[in-house]
Amino acid sequence: MTAEDEQIRLERARIERGRMLFAGRAEFLLGVVALEHLPPADRVEVSFAGRSNVGKSSLLNALTNQKGLARTSNTPGRTQEVNFFTLGDSLYLSDLPGYGYAKVSRSLVRDWTRLLKSYLQGRPNLRRAFVLVDSRHGIKDSDRDIMKMMDDCAVSYQIILTKVDKLKKSEQEKMVERTKAEIAKNVAAHPDIIVTSAVKNDGIAELRATIADLVDGN
Repeated sequence: MTAEDEQIRLERARIERGRMLFAGRAEFLLGVVALEHLPPADRVEVSFAGRSNVGKSSLLNALTNQKGLARTSNTPGRTQEVNFFTLGDSLYLSDLPGYGYAKVSRSLVRDWTRLLKSYLQGRPNLRRAFVLVDSRHGIKDSDRDIMKMMDDCAVSYQIILTKVDKLKKSEQEKMVERTKAEIAKNVAAHPDIIVTSAVKNDGIAELRATIADLVDGN
């Protein structure tokens, strides 16, 4: 077996571990608005953050293969909770409130920021946060604010580009390179970008495998 064949075999095994991890049913556990209400830190946890309308709910539904797991809302600031989902007894998925609405009040922004910072600082089992960015628009100032907060809290995070089905292949490649160049200066940012489309299921297997790696301690 050549080195290339071995690499292919390992990658296939990795993708299969991701598929098996998400073959079980994900279930809503609870929504929390304060640190004291967080579930016990008894398993690996990954979180998902992103601007409102970035496609976070669609991605979570595609990831878990459950259409109604995460529900979308068109009302700015309607959900100001961290919503937790369980996948068996090995994984928590946490869904952070959407951000970036221009019309949200300053007090609501303060409350949201306080909750998020408390969560990031007080969650020892949080292995990685995934920051979703709309591939059509790239990283915006509100994304940079979240990334800086995660840098300050020493929380490892990884960028997921969403809605890539809306772009031509050449445009996708340019956006990936632009994104990599920008996050290179962020101390807690993972260098690899995951490119996804919830509509076409692009990148979902890779995202599952990445999460399985975290569960396995890789």
